[in-house]
Amino acid sequence: MFAEIGQFALILALFVAAAQAVLPMAGAVRGDAALMAFGRSAAELQALLLLTAFAMLMICFGRADFSVALVADHAALDQPLPYRLAATWGSHEGSMLLWVLILALYGAGLARFGDNLRASLQARVLSVQAMISVAFLAFSILTSNPFARLDPAPPDGAELNPLLQDPGLVFHPPLLYLGYVGFSVAFSFAVAALLEGRADAAWARWVRPWVLAAWVPLTCGITLGSFWAYYELGWGGWWFWDPVENASLMPWLLGTALLHSAIVTEKRGSLAGWTILLAILTFSLSLIGTFLVRSGILTSVHAFAVDPTRGVFILAMIVGATGSALALFALRAPQLKSGAMFGAVSREAGLTINNLLLMAVTAVVFLGTFYPVVMEAVGKKISVGPPYYNLVFTPLAVPLLLMVTVGPLLAWKRDSLGVLARKLRLPALLAVVVGGGIAFAAGPVTAAAVVGFTTAFWLILGGVMIFARRWTGAGGFSWRLVRTTPVAVIGMALAHSGLGVTTAGVTAMSCFAASKILVMRPGETTSLGPMSVTLARVHELEGVNYQALAAEFSVREGSRIIHLQSSRRFYPVSRNQTTEAGIGTSLFGNSYIAIGDTQQGPGGDGLVVRIYRHPLAGWIWFGGLLMALGGAASLADRRFRIGAPALRPAASPSAVPAE
Repeated sequence: MFAEIGQFALILALFVAAAQAVLPMAGAVRGDAALMAFGRSAAELQALLLLTAFAMLMICFGRADFSVALVADHAALDQPLPYRLAATWGSHEGSMLLWVLILALYGAGLARFGDNLRASLQARVLSVQAMISVAFLAFSILTSNPFARLDPAPPDGAELNPLLQDPGLVFHPPLLYLGYVGFSVAFSFAVAALLEGRADAAWARWVRPWVLAAWVPLTCGITLGSFWAYYELGWGGWWFWDPVENASLMPWLLGTALLHSAIVTEKRGSLAGWTILLAILTFSLSLIGTFLVRSGILTSVHAFAVDPTRGVFILAMIVGATGSALALFALRAPQLKSGAMFGAVSREAGLTINNLLLMAVTAVVFLGTFYPVVMEAVGKKISVGPPYYNLVFTPLAVPLLLMVTVGPLLAWKRDSLGVLARKLRLPALLAVVVGGGIAFAAGPVTAAAVVGFTTAFWLILGGVMIFARRWTGAGGFSWRLVRTTPVAVIGMALAHSGLGVTTAGVTAMSCFAASKILVMRPGETTSLGPMSVTLARVHELEGVNYQALAAEFSVREGSRIIHLQSSRRFYPVSRNQTTEAGIGTSLFGNSYIAIGDTQQGPGGDGLVVRIYRHPLAGWIWFGGLLMALGGAASLADRRFRIGAPALRPAASPSAVPAE
């Protein structure tokens, strides 16, 4: 019965979405207040129906109802309940239901918290959102029905992929979807602005919180996914340039550009057309990511390798949404006001350069992701991996990171190179001295280490300078300015500093990580740099739904001794194995041990052991969380909250304009 209720709610949501796609738009064209108001009610009803459908599917998983094909394929009786529930979105069909649910929740948020929007703009935005919903609901119902029944029902089911039975993977997909789908709101605002022929500072102020609301969870999702790959896959890396990893990175990069472009449009009324174009492209890349993992053209632990005909359906949605939006942009963008002019040396110019560099690195990732796919389609198999990205991505990333600190120091409208040079002279000297000193102290000095650590400290120092500039008036340091600092300024400083922390971690991992692979037997000791590793014992473990071979290690580094356990788990139901690494963490780095297969030798059976020393590894993910925290702080600023008008305090000769 629960499956039938969910199926009915899903079909009813499609009809509601179809009505929402048509009637509010007609109301906006005709100036009919009743039809425009219908859009708000329909958006909330659609969200309620999809919440019902999703709840019914979760109940089916919780009850282990194997008469539902999706449950039978991704749940088992001995599977822990949290992972059985998480399997609701651990499959293609369930994840698509989560996608349309989040899409509907964003629409309901627009309806509930968009009272400050022009009625005609809100109606058009809700209508475009509903058009996207119609496409995805039709896709889910026609090609990916999560409530399909099995007859007869099996006594037990197949379990969720063991690699996904992990706390990190419980939260990773919902966070990514909150980001991917959240950019649909910016897309809808962009299309609505083109239809109205109006994209001004007020429009940008309405768009910006929704961009932040998508950017923050996407940042968290990418960070969590990277950390999961590090500790769960047993390979000792944090990023592999996997096509599905790239699928999340590309909308994040363009979403970052969109966020900064919206700031220029909001503050100065400039770059409105560019902001609209970025909104269209960012959501298009989110759709392309959906296509990558569901088309069957990729083989990845992240991908849902399904019938390619489903990929054709998604490809048609991408072409329809992106093509129609770009055609509308070509038709209507020239009619948009260009906004205030600005000088070649100004904050607007700095943010524009920042955007162009973000576009360039996105293009690099896009080419590296899709070139092998295109070549394989014509019969040539090639691989694009880290060497390509190190050669092409890094030279673009370094000036981009340098510009992150320069931008906030520039004045709006017009500045001068002389003034900018005086502002940057001391921070640049400090960054070079400290960055070079860290590179020298860390190990053999290389150009990559010096550039990396200098850039990292430059970014962290940039966050500090944001506060220093804000808190210093004509009379020097002012506690009044500290108390009145907008939350958005704090958020920007945190985000920029977090990027610096991540850059430091990436530099250390890239330049100074060390590894060793060998066969060890109980009682044997080996060393890696200052680390001494002893295999204490090997024993078997019994889990809820797996058996494991576990190895315990004693790791000594100086006077510090830690005990780590690494294991190889075997899941009888799915006949799969996973590796659980033993990781010792500290402020300055990680000790990382992963075991492999048993090997026979003249000295007896031994284990293949991979030992890694990862300096500053934790900084990579801590920096990502700092960036997300900075975005969340900016979102909490009342001036940028939905429905809250910007509050402008009385001007003070000693105050610095809010960012």
